[in-house]
Amino acid sequence: MKYNKIILAGGSGYLGKVLAAHFSGQANEVIIFTRNPKTGNGNVKMVYWDGSTLGDWAKHLEDSDVLINLAGKSVNCRYNEANMAEIFSSRLNATRVLGEALKQTVNPPALWMNAASATIYRHAEDHPQDEYTGDIGTGFSIEVCKKWEHAFAEQVVPGIRKVALRISVVLGKNGGVLHYYTNLAKYGLGGIQGDGKQYFSWVHEDDLAGSIEFLIAHQELEGAFNIASPYPIQNHEIMRTMRKAVGVPFGLPASKWMLGIGTLLLQTETELILKSRWVLPARLLDAGYTFKVPYIKDAVEKSI
Repeated sequence: MKYNKIILAGGSGYLGKVLAAHFSGQANEVIIFTRNPKTGNGNVKMVYWDGSTLGDWAKHLEDSDVLINLAGKSVNCRYNEANMAEIFSSRLNATRVLGEALKQTVNPPALWMNAASATIYRHAEDHPQDEYTGDIGTGFSIEVCKKWEHAFAEQVVPGIRKVALRISVVLGKNGGVLHYYTNLAKYGLGGIQGDGKQYFSWVHEDDLAGSIEFLIAHQELEGAFNIASPYPIQNHEIMRTMRKAVGVPFGLPASKWMLGIGTLLLQTETELILKSRWVLPARLLDAGYTFKVPYIKDAVEKSI
């Protein structure tokens, strides 16, 4: 499929780079809205925006095919008052100002995709969570997800189809969290974390891009979609896969209290490791999407 223009708002991070690389060969232009614009590469152009106020960036929405909003401060940080406020504001402000800009655009994109998170579901070890029957959880990170999706739902722009991308942990060669796990395994720390029973829902970067392209092409699809492999695994399985991938046969386990110390030193939170995210992409599968990298073994081998 050939596109005129793809817009990636907040697209200078890992996920934006994956999508820019994927769509640059199919679009005349890929425009990235970013606070730190750099010289583009080929038909990929970076444009300054602050993520909260209207500006010259909005004119680039004219005659675009798709807007994909990825803006939001990373949750890989300590949940102190300042960081929590920025996590909320970076997501909500960007979503709202894009809605304002689209209402003023004469020839807006036919599709607006807004990043969301598979973290919206509760800690689940009893059964998987999907878009039809999944239980929305409670707590700070879930409140972020709920308000993020609510802010997106509030932006009503006639004629624009909207899709919320509930993205799970993305694995790939040039970013994401994979290096964290492989480094643990390399240095003999690749044992279970906590009790090792918590589920780990993930998606390979090829399927992040592939599922988005699929959703663009299928104009009848809208609403929330889980972007996750159909084969989530438990923590003990992913750590065993990592140890095998790096050729280290053993790994020391990390108890909950040990993780508490480690995450404090790394300025992050244990929730990111210990929450059981058991998410299935039911709507994608029902719509006919075929995953390119469905199994964790293949995902790890393609990414290290």
